[in-house]
Amino acid sequence: MTTILPAQARHTTPAMPLSHLAWPFFTPDHQAMAQDLQGWAHEHLHHEDITEAGVDQRCRELVLSLGRSGWLRYCVPAEFGGALPELDSRALCIAREALAFHHGLADFVFAMQGLGSGAITLAGNAAQREHWLPKVASGEAIAAFALSEPQAGSDVGAMQMQAERTASGWLLNGTKTWISNGGLADVYTVFARTELAKGARGISAFIVPASTPGLRISQRIEVIAPHPLATLQFENCVLPESALLGAAGAGFKLAMATLDIFRASVAAAALGFARRALAEAVTHTRARPMFGETLADLPIAQARLADMDTAIDSAALLTYRAAWQRDVGNRATNARATREAAMAKMVATENAQQVIDSAVQLFGGRGVTRGEVVESLYREIRALRIYEGATDVQKLIIARELLAQPIA
Repeated sequence: MTTILPAQARHTTPAMPLSHLAWPFFTPDHQAMAQDLQGWAHEHLHHEDITEAGVDQRCRELVLSLGRSGWLRYCVPAEFGGALPELDSRALCIAREALAFHHGLADFVFAMQGLGSGAITLAGNAAQREHWLPKVASGEAIAAFALSEPQAGSDVGAMQMQAERTASGWLLNGTKTWISNGGLADVYTVFARTELAKGARGISAFIVPASTPGLRISQRIEVIAPHPLATLQFENCVLPESALLGAAGAGFKLAMATLDIFRASVAAAALGFARRALAEAVTHTRARPMFGETLADLPIAQARLADMDTAIDSAALLTYRAAWQRDVGNRATNARATREAAMAKMVATENAQQVIDSAVQLFGGRGVTRGEVVESLYREIRALRIYEGATDVQKLIIARELLAQPIA
């Protein structure tokens, strides 16, 4: 009698291909980092079917593991315990691609350490950065980015949360929702309206420790791929003057500058998911008997694999072009890589959805079985097409950037 092991027990993790690191976007340091991270991830991260009940504890474990191993150091500058002199979009993308390939939740916690502290890196004063960034880099503190509201997601200018200046500081009132690491974070970067001006004007940023009186978690949000998400309620939340992050009224620009850095990394995470789906599909089709041959011998399967491989490479080119543009191409002018990041995020997430769907199709019934890698990837990828700007919003950004260019 043959014993059939659960999918997680019988599965071995394939190696992620690194041939794209020969492209001219990367330095030898990037290539060495990718090799080291690939080895660490292959040893320490393995596919898990994580439930909502266990997600908080697993996230805490992963933050500590990534922190102790030094990988969270890429989320902050060297001056505050980081690995590089300043935030490097290519390094962030390399990290997210590798982590997503091996473990979706490990990618999530890495990304949120960067995004949650990114505004502090960009606009924090010396005291703010010295207090929080070393803790983020070590994994001692978990960070979160609180921008979205019930009626202000993609349209940040519709923000309603108020920050009122008082004799001793600020008073926050309002609601934030869809906040990653909500209920888990030690510190939140929170955006609120400090002036009555409409639209994006009059928004400011604040550093809010989770222990601040008046801040509570009003709801935990469950999604198809378990992640710590919550709605935050601010009720007469008292902050000192020192909580203001950057200049008053400059919060919108700060939020967009932070997203410009990390939006390309969302594309990289999608690449990691897609590469894993392709690796799983190749292994499966080579081993699956079909009509006296293997599934890989059938032209229809070969055509599907070819489409998957091509979709990944096209997305990778846009992703690392955007990261290079932010790190190198725009350095002389200090211009933002908004258009390039939007293109990368849109194409990489949409292509990854198609690649993973094809992998599920090639797996047949196994592809929709709980515990299979491709089934979890199918749930993981869906959210990436929405957060940090849905695909339709990326199209608006790209068109606006195009139309703003002068006529030749």
